[in-house]
Amino acid sequence: MRARRLIAAASVAALGVLSLGACGKSAPDVAAYVGDTRYSIDRVDEIYDNAQSMYAAAVSAEAVQSGATPSPEQLRSSVTKQDVLNLLVSIDLGKRVVAAQGLQVPDEVKPEQLEQQLRIPAAAEYAKLWGEWVDISAVLGEKLPPVEVSDKSVMAVYGAIEKAGAIQSGLSVAEVRKMFGETGEGEGGFVRGATALSSALQAEAEKAGTSINPQYRPIGVPSVVSTGQSLVFYSLPYIDHDGPVTDISTPEAPATESAAPATPGV
Repeated sequence: MRARRLIAAASVAALGVLSLGACGKSAPDVAAYVGDTRYSIDRVDEIYDNAQSMYAAAVSAEAVQSGATPSPEQLRSSVTKQDVLNLLVSIDLGKRVVAAQGLQVPDEVKPEQLEQQLRIPAAAEYAKLWGEWVDISAVLGEKLPPVEVSDKSVMAVYGAIEKAGAIQSGLSVAEVRKMFGETGEGEGGFVRGATALSSALQAEAEKAGTSINPQYRPIGVPSVVSTGQSLVFYSLPYIDHDGPVTDISTPEAPATESAAPATPGV
């Protein structure tokens, strides 16, 4: 009964990335600040390690049944620490927007509905965070007014989905707009709603005072879209009304390692 509703909710989930400036908060053990809330690097590591260990256990259990011996690479999930922080920050900002709008978020999407295609056991906190985020983003996607988007914005969404291998390559702007329902006629189109959500989170980030540790920049809005047969999980560069934001401001301290968002396997 819930599967169909899950796909409907996932189809309007956020597509975008927040470009956040430094706010004078730079404790080295903190991954992100959202208002007075601190998300420590240890907290990110805890969620990440839990996801990896539970994934490895699940893969090992399946291998035992088939008599196979998984390699170290096969025991490692594609989830990254960046993915974890993307969820923590977006959920926080999303809850703030929900409260400001006076909205209620029903608990509809369960981790069990996501685990097969997210490829993370439902008991993992990472899977639980994803279920919470899909509920929040679905409610906001329904309530926030859609905005007009440029060809650059539409193609940024297309490019990210194409990179995930979930859509035909080499399509023109007109073909992509038609496929996405972004023909410029009426108010439909998931990219418009996604851009509105991305803008709302960006505005809330600035209002709350949000700062991201340089090793986790740019922070991404977790994204999931249904192909009709499967769910695709990914992130995009932040999209404003004119197109994707690529000039991301950074603090003086250099990043210690690359933290580009990765696409979990589906």
